[in-house]
Amino acid sequence: MAKVLGLVVEYNPFHYGHLHHLRESIRLANPDYVIAVMSGNFCQRGEPAIVNKFARTRIALMNGIDLVLELPTIYAIQDAGGFALGSIGVLHKSGVVTDIVFGSESGDIDFLKKVASLLIYQTPEFQQAFKTQLKKGYSYPNARKFALMDVLSDEVSKLSKSNDILGIEYVKSLLHYNSSITPNVIRRIGADDNDPEFKGKLSSASAIRRVIKLGDFEMTKDAIPDSTYEILKEEFQTGRGPVFWESLEFVLALFRKLKREDFEKIYSFNEGLDLRFYESARSSGDLQQFVELVKAKRFTYSRIRRAILHVLFDMEKEKIEKCNELGPQYLRVLGFNSKGREILKEIKKKSEIPIISTASLYKQVLEEAEKQNKEGKREWKIDSELFIWQFEKDILASDLYTFLYPNKSLRNAGMDFEQPVMML
Repeated sequence: MAKVLGLVVEYNPFHYGHLHHLRESIRLANPDYVIAVMSGNFCQRGEPAIVNKFARTRIALMNGIDLVLELPTIYAIQDAGGFALGSIGVLHKSGVVTDIVFGSESGDIDFLKKVASLLIYQTPEFQQAFKTQLKKGYSYPNARKFALMDVLSDEVSKLSKSNDILGIEYVKSLLHYNSSITPNVIRRIGADDNDPEFKGKLSSASAIRRVIKLGDFEMTKDAIPDSTYEILKEEFQTGRGPVFWESLEFVLALFRKLKREDFEKIYSFNEGLDLRFYESARSSGDLQQFVELVKAKRFTYSRIRRAILHVLFDMEKEKIEKCNELGPQYLRVLGFNSKGREILKEIKKKSEIPIISTASLYKQVLEEAEKQNKEGKREWKIDSELFIWQFEKDILASDLYTFLYPNKSLRNAGMDFEQPVMML
C-alpha cells in the first residue's frame, strides 16, 4: 500500500516557512505521494486570497505537491473547528491518505491528542470551566481556550498559539471521522501567522501581504521562493491581483438592505452579532469602520471578517451544521503532476465521495453517483442536496472573487468553467 501524505494549506502566498514545512513533512513521513487540500479563493481569516486558487495551485505543484484538492468554500471560511472538519474530511474521504503532518508551536502531538480527547469527551470539570468563561463575556473560542487553561494548568503555555489550536482541531476531526490517518507535527519556525513585521526569509504570510499592499513587491523576494515571486508577478502584471480584503467594501450596501432577522438566519450569528451588524452597517462609511463598530470582547476581528463572508455567501445555519456533520461531498481537483495523476487513479477506486475534475460536469458527476448507488455498483457517501449546495458556493466564490480583480476588464464570471485543471 502506498504511503500518502496529506497536508492542509492556504499558501497565501507560498513562502519559505511553507517550503520548510513541506520539506520537513516529506522527510518525516517519507511518502510515495503528497496531496494538499487547499483553501480556494477565500481563506480562513475571512479574507480573499491575494491571488486566485489556480495560481496558488501552480506554485504548490512547482514546490513538491503532487495533487491539489480544493477545500470547499463553506469550510475554508469557518473558524478553526469547521475549517478542520472540511480539510480532514477531504483527506479522509479520498480513501488513500495514510499520514498528515501539520505545523505546531509546541511540537507535542501527545499534548494535542490529549486536548482533542478532552474536547470530544468533555469532563464535568471542563464543562463547568467553559460555562464560567462564557459568563465572563468571552467569545466561544476564547472561553473554550481559557476553560482548557483552567483544566490543564500545568501545560497552559501550549494553548496560546494559533497552530497548536488548529492542530487540536485536526486531531478532533480525525476522531470525528473515525479516521485511520496518522497525525504528526513539526515545530513551526519563523514569525507568528499574524506577525505584521517583515522579517526577510522568516516573514509571515500576513507580513508579506502587508508589504505588497504598501507597494513594495520587490522586497518580498527575500521571503518567497522564485517560483512564488514569478507567478505573483505574472498575476499582478495582468491585473488578476493583488486582491485585498478592503476590496469587499461593496458588502456594506448589501448589509443596508437586510433586516436584523436576515442576519439571524446566517451561520455564526449569535450572541448579539446580528444586532451589531445591522446597526453598524447603517452608520459605517467604509469596511474598516464597520469592523471597528462591530468589534467587542467576544467578537474578534477574524470572526467578524468571516461573518461578513457568511452573509455574502448566504451560509444558512442549518445547512452549515449539516455540512459539518456529514463533511465534504466531493473532491475538487485543482491540479496535479505526473505522480498526482497516478494517485488520482487510486482515489477514483477508493474515495467515499465523487471526484469533480471538470466543473461544468458537476451535475453529471452527481447523477452518475446517484445511479451507481441505486444500482448497487458503488456506495457513495453523499447527500445530493448538500453536494449541489456546497459546489455552487464554490462557483459563487469564484464569481465574486474575480469582481475584486484590479483589472476591471477581467472581472467576468465563470472562472471555474473557463480554467482547466492545472497540470505540471
